Amino acid sequence: MADLKTIEVPIQGMDCAECTQHVQRAISKLDGVQSVNVLLATEKAVIRLDPAKVDLPAIRKAVASAGEYSVPEIASPPRSSSIQNFNRQLMIVLALVFGVVLSIVIAGEWLGLFEYLDALVPFPIGVLIVLAGGLPVYRNVIRAALRRQIISHTLMTVGVIAALVVGQWVTAAIVVIFMRVGEYVEQFTTESARRAVKELTSIAPQTARVEREGAEVEVPVSEVRVGEAVIVRPGEKIPVDGEVIGGHATVDQSAITGEAMPVEVANGSHVFAATIAKLGSLRVKTLRVGADTTFGRVIRMVEEAEAHRADVQRLADQFSGYYLPVVAAIAALTFLLSRNPLSTAAVLVVACSCSFALATPVAMLASIGGSAKRGLLIKGGKYLETLARADMVLVDKTGTLTLGQPQITDVVPLNGMSASEILSLAASAERYSEHPLAEAVRAAARAQNASLYEPQDFESMPGMGVRAKINGNIVAVGSRRLIAAAESLPTVQELEAQGKTLLFLSRDDQLAGILAAADTLRPEVPTSLAELRALGITHIELLTGDNERTASALAEKLGVSYRANLLPENKIEIVKEYQAKGHIVVMIGDGVNDAPALAQANVGIAMGAAGTDIAIEAAHIALMREDWSLVPQVIRIARRTMGIVKMNLAFTALYNLIGLSLAAFGFLPPVLAAAAQSLPDLGILSNSARLLRQR
Repeated sequence: MADLKTIEVPIQGMDCAECTQHVQRAISKLDGVQSVNVLLATEKAVIRLDPAKVDLPAIRKAVASAGEYSVPEIASPPRSSSIQNFNRQLMIVLALVFGVVLSIVIAGEWLGLFEYLDALVPFPIGVLIVLAGGLPVYRNVIRAALRRQIISHTLMTVGVIAALVVGQWVTAAIVVIFMRVGEYVEQFTTESARRAVKELTSIAPQTARVEREGAEVEVPVSEVRVGEAVIVRPGEKIPVDGEVIGGHATVDQSAITGEAMPVEVANGSHVFAATIAKLGSLRVKTLRVGADTTFGRVIRMVEEAEAHRADVQRLADQFSGYYLPVVAAIAALTFLLSRNPLSTAAVLVVACSCSFALATPVAMLASIGGSAKRGLLIKGGKYLETLARADMVLVDKTGTLTLGQPQITDVVPLNGMSASEILSLAASAERYSEHPLAEAVRAAARAQNASLYEPQDFESMPGMGVRAKINGNIVAVGSRRLIAAAESLPTVQELEAQGKTLLFLSRDDQLAGILAAADTLRPEVPTSLAELRALGITHIELLTGDNERTASALAEKLGVSYRANLLPENKIEIVKEYQAKGHIVVMIGDGVNDAPALAQANVGIAMGAAGTDIAIEAAHIALMREDWSLVPQVIRIARRTMGIVKMNLAFTALYNLIGLSLAAFGFLPPVLAAAAQSLPDLGILSNSARLLRQR
């Protein structure tokens, strides 16, 4: 099998969803291209290909053949805020010009000024004006026709031709003016949706100050090597993911977590690229650079979110493909019944499929981009659509509902062991475990100054515990599944009735002691669960590997159902069970042991995913900070987004239906039809832009 690789190619000239379809079709036809996703938001194509069969020149040629599109030699850098401000001012001017021209058109139509202009300018000169003004549009239409494709401007071009055929060059010229104005409106519509993503991308640090050969050297971030020490001064952005090995600072992590409150970091703390050292200096050991950092993965996920299209977006795209032939048929029928070429031209001009194609992606891009700045990473529109229909939430316990920082509250020695010996053996066996309970055991051992030994033959058993050889003895620490002999002890029942999680320790297969741990419920959980119920999600179920009594105590406190004694594979089966019953299942976990269930759920939400590879990869939505209030918030965002998408589609359908009807019956002349076809894009823009201002 050929060695395939994935490349990213910048694309210039794309203004609407229809453009991405043209470019995607052109690239996908190349021999050696396995898959291609053309992303409007970031103006690029992500292509998986066989490099032995297809190269960049071939891709560049295919893109150029699709229309007025190109692959630049060097990718354009993100635009600065000053340029964006200039664009906003330019579009305000264009809107004013549009209003003035529209007013002149209406007045001219009523006062007969166009007839006077038509008589004043010779017809051949008028034709030249029409041809020169619409040349870029005509080129795209001709190229599309050569590929046997109909695009939105095809109908308007036919309308221009129809106006010229009946000798009304002024009407044709005004149609061309509004075609060009409409193009600027579409560009502004798309650029507005892109802006949130571009602003997110633009905050990435470009250089880093590293220690090399005893001196500080400033280098591009791409040249920083893992393991190097990076120096960060007050007010500077941290350029890498790493561990603090010197200094102390207050760090603004809002770029990653969306949380406005800064955090204190010192030796041993982990910091993330694109965060800002507000007060104090830091010396950071580099762990990840560039695209491998948490911020880099965030950017990649937001950029590629467009590839995961919602079902409603796919339907809109399919509808656009059928819409243009239907409009052509309506125009033909109008001509057959009325024999009025102007009414026929008006029908062709007023119909513009770009509004249908834009109705969904603009709202999705606005929602995904706006949410990313708040620390809510959504992998694609289809997950927003699914989340809006969710009716069930399954929740992991440790690290999700609870803080994941349990403390050892009781040590019960058995069979002649002392409490100190139990802590010593347990902490030694758990020395290299990453489970929150393992850290609780190690912390308790440190507090008691218990001796630690180097474990040999360490073995981790997910959902059960750990096993290792300590001083020649086989020591196991874990749940009752690991050590079944603990079932009938009165102490066990008493501790579990208090809602505590128990760890059982055995030495050479003999039960030697019990450790009890208690975790703290996140303070915002009860309020957030109440908000979920208010949103209509009445079935909330706790899934935990803890025993029946511990799970029951927490579930009763929260007013939810529960299932206990679960292994990771059991959680997957529960998700499948509810999906088989027709439920839209949301799984919320911490992204480690819950990764399989997160991936299996209709929508998997990872809590506190900052810096966690598996959380971002497995989940469909990642909450970059450990805050349960974000859960009902993201569901509200999903529902609001889908409401706006449906509103966009309904508005577009109704607007076009009215426009086609007025044009077909002769109430909308071609001049006004040209003006009218540009208005839906403005409506979609203003409606979708509300998603950028969500509170």
